[in-house]
Amino acid sequence: MAVKLPDSNDENCLILFEKVEKDLFSYSDSIKIKNIDQKFFKEIVIPIAVYLNSLEKTAKPLLIGLTGGQGSGKTTLSDFVQLVLKKGFKKRTTGFSIDDIYKSQDDRELLGKKIHSMCKVRGVPGTHDVDLGLKTIDSLNFATNEMITSIPVFSKPLDKHLPESEWVQYKGKPDFIFFDGWFCGAKPISEKNWSPPLNELEEKQDPDGVWSKWYNRELSGDYQELFNSFDILLMIKVPSMEHIFESRWIQEKTLEKNLTDPEMKKKIMTKEEVIHFVMHYERLTRYVLEEIPKFADIVLYRDNAVSYTHLTLPTKRIV
Repeated sequence: MAVKLPDSNDENCLILFEKVEKDLFSYSDSIKIKNIDQKFFKEIVIPIAVYLNSLEKTAKPLLIGLTGGQGSGKTTLSDFVQLVLKKGFKKRTTGFSIDDIYKSQDDRELLGKKIHSMCKVRGVPGTHDVDLGLKTIDSLNFATNEMITSIPVFSKPLDKHLPESEWVQYKGKPDFIFFDGWFCGAKPISEKNWSPPLNELEEKQDPDGVWSKWYNRELSGDYQELFNSFDILLMIKVPSMEHIFESRWIQEKTLEKNLTDPEMKKKIMTKEEVIHFVMHYERLTRYVLEEIPKFADIVLYRDNAVSYTHLTLPTKRIV
């Protein structure tokens, strides 16, 4: 029997919203998201937090995976839900992203020489240090009260990890771990009847599919171990690939607003550069949009106005 979220007008949801409303809007202001619709908090964030809090607890933290195209709002949603769990339910949470476990520039340069020049560009399967992610999650899973877990932090403008001294230092074991990534949950597809180049970038730089087939094969390795460890997979489904391009451009502009270092601001991409960058991910993104809604536990449908319009739910609770 399908699990249903409580109605946003349920008394418990209304009380919870009143309890955390100021915190939600304060955080929204701090990350420079202006004029956010109250309905997003009341109808999406609060019910998801209530649902997650209702799940039966195990010895290990519950691992929540968030997936969807670039710029779809995964990290922002994760942060808001974590805030409600902390402030409203006194739960301990932490989170990081697949973007935080990229391989180094040197490692990607080596891949570019051995496999294909496009392997140098971060983002697709094969350009992450998945073992780092698994070890970080394991450390959090089995942490004692006084144990410190270093959670990696990657700087996109610098295209490298920050020094380990600047990584997040989490003490003890959380109740929830949130992990987001644009292709979390994806599975490798058959190379039989492989589609020809999908865009200008593939036509010019990967006409024979050497690169795209490489990262598809990479997806069958440690990534599946990571994705299979999720207790819940939540997807934000956007309307189209065109929406992904626009959302990633908005994400880049938001990043620029939050940067204070003039040198780092110089590394912000132009809109044309963002479009070219996202072309690297179009093939796998189309799979994500078409296939993952068929098996994700929770699917949020997001329209062109950046509002959430529909919700599907898991068929059973975690036991």
